[in-house]
Amino acid sequence: MSQFNWDESPDLNITPLVDIMLVLLAILMVTAPVVVYQEEITLPQGSKTSKVQQDAKIEIRIDKKKVVYIKDHTYEFDAFPDSFIMFSQGYDKKTQVLIRADKNLLYDNVIFILKSVKGAGFTRVSLVTDG
Repeated sequence: MSQFNWDESPDLNITPLVDIMLVLLAILMVTAPVVVYQEEITLPQGSKTSKVQQDAKIEIRIDKKKVVYIKDHTYEFDAFPDSFIMFSQGYDKKTQVLIRADKNLLYDNVIFILKSVKGAGFTRVSLVTDG
């Protein structure tokens, strides 16, 4: 007859259970912000009037010879920061600025123009690409 020790209490190993729960919690934390509920709504019919004024914007164009154009004016590349500050004095600093640069320009040259516009205080600056 085998002897069984009744004084021993079996230990329950809960480590695998905790590991699984932590993995499930991590998955839940990652997927919860991604879930988007879309409600189908019907908007009321508005009037057929068009927008009276387009938002003001400044478009800066730079050709491959580093000549900078704003509207009908031409600016030298090296003197652009000072010229742009003088040009932009009549504009609100929240005006959208679009920069169109030739694809053959160096990255540093485009960033120089971008930094100059940001340095003048404009916050809405975008680089325009083709496509």
